[in-house]
Amino acid sequence: MKGFLKNTWKHRAYVVLALPAFLIMLLFAYVPMFGLIIAFKRFNYVDGIFKSPWNFPENFKLLVTSSKTFLNITKNTLMYYLIFTLIGTTLNIILAISIDQFVFKKAGRVMQTIMIIPIFISYAAVQFIVYAFLSSDTGLLNTEILPFFGVDKPIKFYTNAGYWPYILSVVNFWHGVGYGSVLYMSVLAGIDQELYEAAKIDGANKWQQIWNITIPMLIPMITVMLLLSVGGIMRSDTGLFYTVTRNNGLLHPTTQTIDAFVLNALLNNPNYGFTGATTFYQSVVGLVMMLVANGVVRKIAPENALF
Repeated sequence: MKGFLKNTWKHRAYVVLALPAFLIMLLFAYVPMFGLIIAFKRFNYVDGIFKSPWNFPENFKLLVTSSKTFLNITKNTLMYYLIFTLIGTTLNIILAISIDQFVFKKAGRVMQTIMIIPIFISYAAVQFIVYAFLSSDTGLLNTEILPFFGVDKPIKFYTNAGYWPYILSVVNFWHGVGYGSVLYMSVLAGIDQELYEAAKIDGANKWQQIWNITIPMLIPMITVMLLLSVGGIMRSDTGLFYTVTRNNGLLHPTTQTIDAFVLNALLNNPNYGFTGATTFYQSVVGLVMMLVANGVVRKIAPENALF
């Protein structure tokens, strides 16, 4: 203990710098873990969390026995995770490399700034943009774009669930790809330019330089980002799936994820034990998946593993 205090005092400047992040992590990630006990209880406000009666495993039985809903929301959550992760990561990398290779550097920085802007727009505002495009009565797509191509019959997007995996994917990529490319650009900025010069001398063209130098340099960052994302495999952005879809029940077969389902459950029938069991299920699956993915990476490329 004495050695720990001495070492802490010796590096007090770093401790002070790390303190805000530590407090945020403590207050918003670890303290709320006490709430997991709700998943094992029949919670009521009169008795509070600790005095409410235990009812394990009833909350989990209720989650599993609602098989149709449970399987559908799990399928949707996994489907969107795969789409957003695989295609989103690819777009992030392509955008980062494109801006890095852009001849006019100032124009590239302006483009980067413009593409980052959507991340600062709340999904509460994005829903109005989407509605302005897709509304069957006044939407720009139905009143201007489709008639221009000879399609006179409006498409009722808000009553047809089949369109929404594509719509939500486009909205997600528009909202986050510009910001997601920033991390990869920071890696590209640190690549030794002498590697490219040596490749040019050896006769490598631009595509060969990208394939043999740029992409291999990005692999550690890609691996870390994928490992971090695997922990949230059962989670989704409630703003996207609840707000942008306007919580339209007709769209639930393809748009309702676990987080959107939990929010609906809390608003319509506040069974906190059931929703607690649902989020506990999300966390356990995410933890297991991250441990498995990290174990695989540690076997293949130990230097890229998180731990």
